Amino acid sequence: MRIRPAATLTRTLVALAAAAPLALGLASAEAGAAPSDARPHVPYVIGHRGVPVQAPENTLASIDRAARLGIGWVENDVQRTRDGALVVVHDTTLTRTTDVRKRFPDRAPWRVGDFTLAEIRTLDAGSWYSRRFAGEKVPTLDGYLRRVDHNRQRLLLEIKAPELYPGVERQLADALRRAGWLDRRHVGGRLVVQSFSAPALKTFHGLRPEVKTGFLGAPRAADLPGYATFADQVNPDHTKVTAGWVRAVHGLTGPHGRRLEVSAWTVDDPERAVALARLGVDAIISNAAHVVADALAEDADEDAVPTLTDVLG
Repeated sequence: MRIRPAATLTRTLVALAAAAPLALGLASAEAGAAPSDARPHVPYVIGHRGVPVQAPENTLASIDRAARLGIGWVENDVQRTRDGALVVVHDTTLTRTTDVRKRFPDRAPWRVGDFTLAEIRTLDAGSWYSRRFAGEKVPTLDGYLRRVDHNRQRLLLEIKAPELYPGVERQLADALRRAGWLDRRHVGGRLVVQSFSAPALKTFHGLRPEVKTGFLGAPRAADLPGYATFADQVNPDHTKVTAGWVRAVHGLTGPHGRRLEVSAWTVDDPERAVALARLGVDAIISNAAHVVADALAEDADEDAVPTLTDVLG
């Protein structure tokens, strides 16, 4: 399938949304439709592991492609090698996205944490996707952070399976500090750390309370106040999102004194993305962020065009 690149209008809207998502306004109607006199709500869009519909996920090639498509936010996953290096890879095993079975046939089940960084550096993380990406490597976190900075992108960073890597929260905090990602510029709007693990997120928040954090999941509305003590975002599977649940999240204030946000994942269908925008979500995480951004921009543009009734009153 050929996927067209983001239009200029899309890139402008995505950049504005990324810089100031809370300034965009929120849809308020129960059915998701904004009133005719309201400014259209446009969530910002986050590239899930880069842009994996066009490049192998969680690689430098993927975030470079995202940058060329005008995707201002990217998401990644961080794990730890046997010798303590932080690397960017999603699965807790290396089999799906590298040639580890071929290179190390006797090392089943090929867990990330069972290999040294030197061993992981020998793996091909691109050929499984396409011969065009042969030789692509599993990035280190340091290398990934440098590339995100170079691309002038923003980062939603997931602590993956922290129960497998004791102490990874402190190690991640130290790595971010050394890379310059805990200065005011990054902390002020370019970094969110998220996890499915509430204990890990609490630990990280305690270590670096200035960093925005997101809990991955859809807790019951009655339980949301507890999450608001350590998370600035509650980021659900998009199938769990309802207008009432979004209102419940937005009704709470997070640890930085601002309204809690909702980033829904993983949404590749443009119509579903538009529906979520009308439910008021703040961000949408997508494997095809450029396609979703186009759909959101087009929908907002249509909503912004006045009808004859609007003009004549």
